[in-house]
Amino acid sequence: MSKSFSHLFAAAVLMAVSFSAFAQEAKEYPKQEPMRPGMSEYWTPQPAIVTPGDQATSSAPSDAIILFDGKDLSAWESARDGSPANWNVHDGIVTVNKRAGDIRTKESFGSYQLHIEWCIPPMPENFKSQSRGNSGVYMQGKYEIQVLDSFGNETYVNGQAGSVYKQTPPLVNAMRAPGEWNVYDIIYTAPVFKADGTYLYRPRVTVIHNGVVVQNNTEILGTTEYIGFPKVQEHGDGPILLQSHGDPSPAISYRNIWIRKL
Repeated sequence: MSKSFSHLFAAAVLMAVSFSAFAQEAKEYPKQEPMRPGMSEYWTPQPAIVTPGDQATSSAPSDAIILFDGKDLSAWESARDGSPANWNVHDGIVTVNKRAGDIRTKESFGSYQLHIEWCIPPMPENFKSQSRGNSGVYMQGKYEIQVLDSFGNETYVNGQAGSVYKQTPPLVNAMRAPGEWNVYDIIYTAPVFKADGTYLYRPRVTVIHNGVVVQNNTEILGTTEYIGFPKVQEHGDGPILLQSHGDPSPAISYRNIWIRKL
């Protein structure tokens, strides 16, 4: 064996011995304990108990704020000047008084679940497009969900029933025939604004029309504008507003309006 090779062999043996000793001295740490079901469970705080409404009578949940129960408009006022709301209450419903203008809730709201039922009466065939029972539900007084007779009545799609007016068409047309009652269940998330007055988070809305989802967590671009495009207007909580549209068609009616703050 050459002297050079002998030195290399000795060095290799020394490294192997050193590595073996290091391996033997490597510290063993405890392994992670196995998960148990209770490690991902918590019991408090318990959610508040809410009694659901009775489907047979269309009653509201126990924690809802009743905005209209068929008796009076004490929760509402004129959107023009804050005077008492002057729509026509009769037979458990309220019918739009077009001369009196829009009405709004006295109370302001942020995010909420809103239930509202509406009916468009049968009308002559010469009333078409936006002239068939036009109204609207405004969230925070600024963002409109369109109310219209869209049963066999074509119009611009971002202006038919269930649309975020002039912004987003409904996913489907779930309209019932004139004379029948329609139901909106609206889940609304209020916007959050930056210090400069622009949106940090835009408002969003889910609309269920007669049990059918027609807006699915839809982002609202800004205020509802009849002419032009949505605008960004910084605001806080705002009222629910019901529109008294200026078209000449027979007036529509509302009933069973309630809201749950979220």
